[in-house]
Amino acid sequence: MRIKKGDNVQVLSGNDKGKTGEVLQINPKTDKIIVKGINVRKKHVKARRQGEESGIIAIECAIPSSKVNVVCSKCGKATKVGYQIEKDQKVRICKKCGATIK
Repeated sequence: MRIKKGDNVQVLSGNDKGKTGEVLQINPKTDKIIVKGINVRKKHVKARRQGEESGIIAIECAIPSSKVNVVCSKCGKATKVGYQIEKDQKVRICKKCGATIK
């Protein structure tokens, strides 16, 4: 996957189109990611133990990684990720401005 945990990404399609957020979790097996504040759903939770609260909570659900692009920290635009070899190390680069993505 070209997207890593901690990257800032922009959603390309769906209900949250145009929104940006930080990647909280990735799942390479299913090719899905969880982004902070994106694809939020309501979940009804019942108290399991004494002292726990029950109610309705908001959780972020997974979205396909193909629906997001990484936001470059230098140019601030959503871009595809490329790779380049620098000093015997493979680094990710922005396809628009050529800056390295951390």
